[in-house]
Amino acid sequence: MPVTIRDVARASGVHVSTVSRTFSAPHLVNPDTRERVLASAERLGYRPNRAARALITGRTHNIGLIVADIANPFFPPLIKAAESQARLRDHHVFIADTNEDPAVEAELVQALAKQVDGILLCSPRMSNDLIEQMRRVVPLVVINRQLDNVPAVLMDVHLGARCALEHLVGLGHREIALLAGPRGSWTSREIRRSATATARAVGAALTVLGPNQPTEEAGAAAAEPVRRTGATAVLAYNDLLAIGLLEGLERLRVRVPAQLSVVGIDDTLARFARPRLTTVATPAATAGRAAVDMLLGHGDDRRTTAQVTLRTELVVRDSTGPGPHRPADRAGATAGFAVAGHLKE
Repeated sequence: MPVTIRDVARASGVHVSTVSRTFSAPHLVNPDTRERVLASAERLGYRPNRAARALITGRTHNIGLIVADIANPFFPPLIKAAESQARLRDHHVFIADTNEDPAVEAELVQALAKQVDGILLCSPRMSNDLIEQMRRVVPLVVINRQLDNVPAVLMDVHLGARCALEHLVGLGHREIALLAGPRGSWTSREIRRSATATARAVGAALTVLGPNQPTEEAGAAAAEPVRRTGATAVLAYNDLLAIGLLEGLERLRVRVPAQLSVVGIDDTLARFARPRLTTVATPAATAGRAAVDMLLGHGDDRRTTAQVTLRTELVVRDSTGPGPHRPADRAGATAGFAVAGHLKE
């Protein structure tokens, strides 16, 4: 027979209500008594009923994790790390996928709100106003979206895009195309803002193509528009777009990097592409762990506006090569690497 709370009370020499408080409100129990109850529970193999504990404490020990597209290889490392960190903190994770649809995103937040202690919104597509409205319904932490009044875990794609542009200019590229991401993406806006400012600063011409869905299919479809721009290098919103672009360019018999250099962002499948993809590595797993800690650390404090920004690094592989212009001054072209990191594989 399963061990009950009464068995633990009998073994500990305390009332059943004391055992209940030990698990639901341990700060209300004398430390010596609490230790005795916990030791008895451990010896007997007792585990408190989560549903019953939730009724008593108002806490479910569940977290919602809503992602834009679970099929995108950027998200699994983040999900796995978040689940692992949540388990360490005695929580479970409910995962939901919006398929890049902001209306579905809002529905999911409302549906999960009463079942979880808080929600992690990863790469949300909702408007800022709606996210702030949802935060009044349930505690939220956003990943890859910066809002003034919502706690967030950010990846420094602004610096990553700058390093990518400086790398391309340093190789002698002056005509560069940017494959933008989906409409409503904060990450895409940051990449575009950084790439535009960097191109202006180093005297390069930047052509923006998009918005684009962050998929291989969209990348392949962009190959002909990219070729028509006359660009000799491309920065893509993510690795899936970049890998799709490589496939489309191969069909057009455009050689990479001899005729066109390509850079992605994420470092998910980049090393498996052919040629191996130069990309900006983003710390997805670290972001998942940090978001769980931020959500559980602040609890129900809706006033917190804590933010953490994680470092990105440019990883140079085989998809970038010399451009048609004389390479820029090496010190100027690589200035960003001292901050962001510059790896060679």
